[in-house]
Amino acid sequence: MGKDCDHHHHSSCCECSVCSDHSTLLTIAWVVGAFVLVVLLVVFITWLVLRPTKPIFYLKDATVYQFNLSLSDNILSTVLQATVSSHNPNSRIGVSYDRASVYVTYQNQQITLPTSIPPLYQGHHDINVWSPYLYGASVPVAPSICGSLQQDEAAGYLLLYLKIDGMVRWKVGTWTSGHYHLEVTCPAFFSFDSTSNGVAVVRFQRMSPCSVSV
Repeated sequence: MGKDCDHHHHSSCCECSVCSDHSTLLTIAWVVGAFVLVVLLVVFITWLVLRPTKPIFYLKDATVYQFNLSLSDNILSTVLQATVSSHNPNSRIGVSYDRASVYVTYQNQQITLPTSIPPLYQGHHDINVWSPYLYGASVPVAPSICGSLQQDEAAGYLLLYLKIDGMVRWKVGTWTSGHYHLEVTCPAFFSFDSTSNGVAVVRFQRMSPCSVSV
């Protein structure tokens, strides 16, 4: 009978020990979960208060140095320089441009190679201006594109799109966000003013705002 009591007492102690360990694990889990929740809540509230506004882009100028279309083999050669400004409208948030490239399209076809813009940090309310050269040497284009270019030249106008594709990060104090995909589209209006030695002279018409997606 005494042995049975000793065995029962030993079993009760083991059960109490298991319950104590389980309770400790639950307490640790609750503490960790509460800490993570508080951190996420602070980050969320900070994000709502600051709420970064995407940068504002303008195409200020563009100069076409070469725009030659070869109808015999549907080849287009383009050289132009574009001047783009970027404004950070945020008063407490900086923008890090980690990667960005610029290229030109005509009717959704890319007609120049991407030109990289050096990485930079844009502070509060800062304005940065880029003037990259864009090259497209002997770019094959579809016959329909050639026909549209001929029609545009006959009409005396040309609409190209300058595109910027990149990755940015928001910076608040010592905190830096993850990467966000930046897409900028700027309409570039040109006119065919005259012809010099059989080559059309293309002139930029006016500064235009760009659409921005982050």
